Amino acid sequence: MPEFTCPDDLPGAATSPWLATTLEDEVESERNDEMPRSALLERDRPVDAAVVGGGIAGLSTAIELRERGQTVVVLERDRVATGVTGKSTAKLTSQHGLIYDHLRREFGRRAAGQYARVQESAIDVVEERIDELGVDCGFERQPSYLYGDSPDEMEREADAARQAGLSAAYVTSVPPFERAQAGVRFDEQAWFHPRRYLLAIADALRADEGAAVLEGARVTDVEPGAPCRVGLERGTLSARRIVVATGFPILDRAGYFARMHPKRSYVLGLRIDGRPPEGMYYRPGDNYRSVRTHRDEDGDLLLVGGENHKTGQGGSTTERYRRLLAWARDRFPVASVDYRWSTQDYQPADKVPLVGRAGPTAENVYVATGFRGWGMTNGVAAGRLLADLLAGERPPECDLFDPLRFTPKTSFSSTVTENADAASEFATDWLQTLLSDDSASLSSGEGRVFRHGGKPIACARDADGTLHATSAVCTHMYCLVEWNDAECSWDCPCHGSRFSPDGEVLEGPATAELADREPPGE
Repeated sequence: MPEFTCPDDLPGAATSPWLATTLEDEVESERNDEMPRSALLERDRPVDAAVVGGGIAGLSTAIELRERGQTVVVLERDRVATGVTGKSTAKLTSQHGLIYDHLRREFGRRAAGQYARVQESAIDVVEERIDELGVDCGFERQPSYLYGDSPDEMEREADAARQAGLSAAYVTSVPPFERAQAGVRFDEQAWFHPRRYLLAIADALRADEGAAVLEGARVTDVEPGAPCRVGLERGTLSARRIVVATGFPILDRAGYFARMHPKRSYVLGLRIDGRPPEGMYYRPGDNYRSVRTHRDEDGDLLLVGGENHKTGQGGSTTERYRRLLAWARDRFPVASVDYRWSTQDYQPADKVPLVGRAGPTAENVYVATGFRGWGMTNGVAAGRLLADLLAGERPPECDLFDPLRFTPKTSFSSTVTENADAASEFATDWLQTLLSDDSASLSSGEGRVFRHGGKPIACARDADGTLHATSAVCTHMYCLVEWNDAECSWDCPCHGSRFSPDGEVLEGPATAELADREPPGE
């Protein structure tokens, strides 16, 4: 099947500055078409830990484990830090929206303090590791602002954050680019270039005889046990412990599909006439906004994010970029759009990440997921917590993040709502495909699901007019995929798996591709 050519009528390069400034200069590493040969993997005994996922959580876990003397292998399906980490806005902050008042009310003051401490510690860990590795990744301490139009809400958040031990101040003079009645200022936060930071960590691990970082190593299965086994496309690997540090765990022994839901959001990298605002800004809500500056060789780049929605739901993703740009132009003198990209995060029902044992029957398997869009600090914090757990320690913070925790008060309503939504998507999408249509009617860049011969078929036409057709049934839990017109991908509205127009897995939890199909009506 020919490669899909995506129509491109949106401004800006379809990538993040973190990827654009590193992938071109990076030497292409050897792809692992079979299990690679190395002294570490050719030993007669299993490695101490296999880490699935080469983003900030996986690589943070790996280097923490090596510092504790454990042998470790990182398995990354693509290139390190090209997934969610390479598509973030790269804020290193303990300011995670309206979280501390929520934690204080639902979990108690002690839990709010624990959450705050691990986030602040994560910022310090990154700064210290940058100094140790001698990497230039644009790390700068900056204030971070939460703002909105509810003074009472902002006062409660500021009070809860201060009680949690943070330097948080209630303010009324932010942001400089948009009217807001009140806000909360967090001091001594930071921003950085996440991929340069993680490439330095990967290089340090590769130079260590007790570690290996394997790119192009697609994991297809995880088997708990003593030892555990990791299945890859070609070959297997044995490990005493496995850490699954992917967006959604490919091994679900604790009902993660019912306790989290995926959301996509969008970011524009803009050049503006004049100086951009100092600091980082976040307006919470169903349609949040995020603003920060990135300094590169061409000057200041303003990163504006928002327009979040449930993956596979919410209509045209192209229109979301356009709405985000219109919002930015109303507030800033936009000179050009240099970059545009989207990312995906998982939202836990009780708003706390899931870090620890993967499930009651998942012997020696651990997970790190559910970062709720705040993966830069949560990923680093998860790495430290998991390394402690695998080394036989159990810091008190582990109870708050434990994937096996029971929080019916905080999560019941959200869990019921999200599961009803997933069930509705499943049933509605299958019923909607009962009516057949002619795929010849598709325009370039358009995708639609048809039913032909009793089977739902996902059809999309590329910019050259070529029609691409695959099964429309997600290989994870059999929901029907939906077309993403901005990224030209098939997205699952139930649990967030994403596929290329030719069926290749772009994002899990699915591990198997969509099967080829004959397009109807051609």
